Amino acid sequence: MSQMKHIHILGICGTFMGGIAAIAKQAGYRVTGCDANVYPPMSTQLEEQGIELIEGWGVEQLELKPDVFVIGNVVSRGNPLMEEILNRNLPYASGPQWLADTLLRDKWVLGVAGTHGKTTTTSMLAWILEHAGLNPGFLIGGVPQNFGISARITETPFFVIEADEYDTAFFDKRSKFVHYHPRTAILNNLEFDHADIFPDLAAIETQFHHLVRTVPGNGLVVCNGREESLARVIKRGCWTPVEKFGSDDGWNIDANEQVSLSGKAQGTLQWDLLGEHNRMNALAALAAARHAGVPVAQGLAALSEFKNVKRRMEVRGTVNGITVYDDFAHHPTAIDTTVAGLRRKVGKARILAVLEPRSNTMKLGVMKDALPGSLKDADLTFCYAGNLGWDARGALAPLGDKAVVKDDLNELIEAIAAKAKSGDHVLVMSNGGFGGIHEKLLQRLAQ
Repeated sequence: MSQMKHIHILGICGTFMGGIAAIAKQAGYRVTGCDANVYPPMSTQLEEQGIELIEGWGVEQLELKPDVFVIGNVVSRGNPLMEEILNRNLPYASGPQWLADTLLRDKWVLGVAGTHGKTTTTSMLAWILEHAGLNPGFLIGGVPQNFGISARITETPFFVIEADEYDTAFFDKRSKFVHYHPRTAILNNLEFDHADIFPDLAAIETQFHHLVRTVPGNGLVVCNGREESLARVIKRGCWTPVEKFGSDDGWNIDANEQVSLSGKAQGTLQWDLLGEHNRMNALAALAAARHAGVPVAQGLAALSEFKNVKRRMEVRGTVNGITVYDDFAHHPTAIDTTVAGLRRKVGKARILAVLEPRSNTMKLGVMKDALPGSLKDADLTFCYAGNLGWDARGALAPLGDKAVVKDDLNELIEAIAAKAKSGDHVLVMSNGGFGGIHEKLLQRLAQ
């Protein structure tokens, strides 16, 4: 028997690279990895799978002599381990490239791309295929609660992947998704994001068109019919059938949750997820699953049992009649839809929005002018401005005395506690840990 192949992953603790590690291990590879900070929950997950972790970028890791070094996009030139890999001309590959070349070669890949809703839609699609008995593999940038893990590989041809437009590695500036060669591609929506790597919307549209150019003629492009940006992408050239959703000439859903395809009724969506964005996500997932052979009725039955991804409007606790939610929203559009979704759920009750604008795009302040409008449905807004490179107070000034900005987390928690009263809904939005604010706030409210 030939010796087991060995990969060593640089930057293993990110969700994506950690997912690749798990899949490689399941596929029979020896997997080791390193990262700047090795800490739970990812470190625990990886160690439970028998993956050996090393803290830091020490060059002594070369002694592991793996068959290939798999490089995450947190690694840049000047990283001591990477520099030595380059100096010695050792074999290396990006995560997406390695995954595509070794494990996705013979798969029917279903890729989910878009500015918003990728993780949720990927989870819905994987769950529909699972519910239908197709036992798909998947790699998702979050933990879908129907599965409890973010990545797996199976013996079946189907593999569902969150197809991210962010760049691949320091040596490959194309979007990750150009590597996956999906047979079924969802284009969920497209607007400006990632201001740290894209100068404008047109630059992202070009990357989306690179993706469209890789979908085979016997594949399917499932495309949001309401987005001018995506219409422009398709118009540049498409060699694959296109099914639209959110429009009358394709998949649609009415106020009574009736799903239709080209005007013909298909069934009813029965679930407790909130918001128009999730109804659109559902249409995209139903269309993609149908391409893989799952009848719409079966897709709808699966969605009635769908549990959302962790950190999507997740209730973290209720104290003295005050409910605290956690949500990943960090882009003004996502903030807007999240607040609007909660507003529909709670009616006239007060919503206290708590915000940590910490994504690269938000940190650069590119989106700051859109922030006040995205918070219009909230009764009060609390913003944590620690480490921000722009003036949050100025940006939120249009909200007047409805906005409170603090540079200190404890002061922010005190300010929220001073205003919150029974019946309120406190919506915490961040794409990071936000200093553990949820637990701290719940403890403070309990006093």
